[in-house]
Amino acid sequence: MPVCLPLGQAEPYNVAPMTRDDPRIDHLWKEYTEVFMAMDDLTLARWMAQTLGQFAKRAWRLSHPLVLTYELAAKAAHERQIWLKGMGIVPADYIAAECCRAPLFPVLSRDVAEIGLVCKHCSEACVQPEDLPVEMKSSLVQWAKQYEKVHAVAHWEEDGKRLPHDYEKQLEAAAIKAEKYLRENGDKLAQELLDYYPAVAWEDQDECLSVRPEDLCSY
Repeated sequence: MPVCLPLGQAEPYNVAPMTRDDPRIDHLWKEYTEVFMAMDDLTLARWMAQTLGQFAKRAWRLSHPLVLTYELAAKAAHERQIWLKGMGIVPADYIAAECCRAPLFPVLSRDVAEIGLVCKHCSEACVQPEDLPVEMKSSLVQWAKQYEKVHAVAHWEEDGKRLPHDYEKQLEAAAIKAEKYLRENGDKLAQELLDYYPAVAWEDQDECLSVRPEDLCSY
C-alpha cells in the first residue's frame, strides 16, 4: 500500500515508485536544495520575495514546478530564519504567518478540517480550523469529511477491515471520486480562498489512491 506523503508536501514529479520513506527521496531533495543553500541570505530572500509576487492572486497546484521549486527555497530559508531576519521586502498583501513569521502562503489539503491550512514555509498549521474564514468554514469541513470517507478506502486493510471480494473495483471507484473532489478543491474552494489570502496552494494528488496531478487535467 502506498505511503501517504507528509501533509502539504508534493512528491518530486515523475519519481514514482519511490515514496517519501525511501532514503533516495531525501537524498534527491537535498541535492535539489543545494542551489538555494549556496545563495547568501539576501539573494535568497530577494528570490523568494519576487516569486511570492508571481504567486499572488492565483491558486496553485502543489505539483506545479514553480511551487515545488519554492518549497525547496522555503526549506533553506526556514532553516536559516531568513524572514525572521527581515532580509527581504515582503510583497504587498502578504502578512506574516503566526507559525514562523514568513509571508502567509497557505496550503489547502484534505486535512483542512482537522489541521486547518498549512504553511508552505514551515509545514505547520498557519490557519487553525477555528480561524478559517467564517463564510467558508462549513464548506471546507464538509468537503474534507466527504473526502476522508473516499480516501479511507485505500487504508481498509491497515485499519483492520476485512477486504471485500470486489475491493479492487471499490478502490478504483474511490480513485474516481477522489479525482472529482480534488478538482473541486482546486477549481472552487482554493479559488474562493483567494478572497482572504493573496495566494493559495492546493493538493492535487492522492498517492494512496494512485491519483496523480495529470489525472485532474481538463481537456
